Amino acid sequence: MILATDICYFDNTAKAVAVAFERWADEQPTQVFTCQLDKVEEYVPGEFYKRELPCILEVLKQTDLNQVEIIVVDGYVILDNNGKIGLGGHLFHALDGTIPVIGVAKTNFASNTRQMVEVLRGGSQRPLFVTAMGIDVSEAANHIRSMAGEFRLPTLLKEVDKISKKIR
Repeated sequence: MILATDICYFDNTAKAVAVAFERWADEQPTQVFTCQLDKVEEYVPGEFYKRELPCILEVLKQTDLNQVEIIVVDGYVILDNNGKIGLGGHLFHALDGTIPVIGVAKTNFASNTRQMVEVLRGGSQRPLFVTAMGIDVSEAANHIRSMAGEFRLPTLLKEVDKISKKIR
């Protein structure tokens, strides 16, 4: 099983979502997991993971992690050429490096040029920025490139975002 995750914030609460699917080309999730968390951490620039990671870990409690092959997060796994880790890297370590994590970001960090692959999808001239731990970043980029959907953002990544934004 592959999981894609996203979180949406409402005041000081968060809704965390993970959609499960079996193949990269799937158009529909096989399962959807959601949870609401109260009193989430405030956003602190440069420490985004402190707000997001507890939310992702909470929704993952609903899954059988032994069945999870890869987790896709909205954001970066590696932030720069020196290997500074972002949300996905913190998730990878929180899971003791047992599950590969792919980060898909919509905005580029200019300081990450060696450990990131730009992925163009559909007719878009704006790339997605893919980073990874536990899997080769080129292979991770190929997985994201092969996902269903004719637009820049793959269908299931749009779906997890949409579900996260639905109130309750």
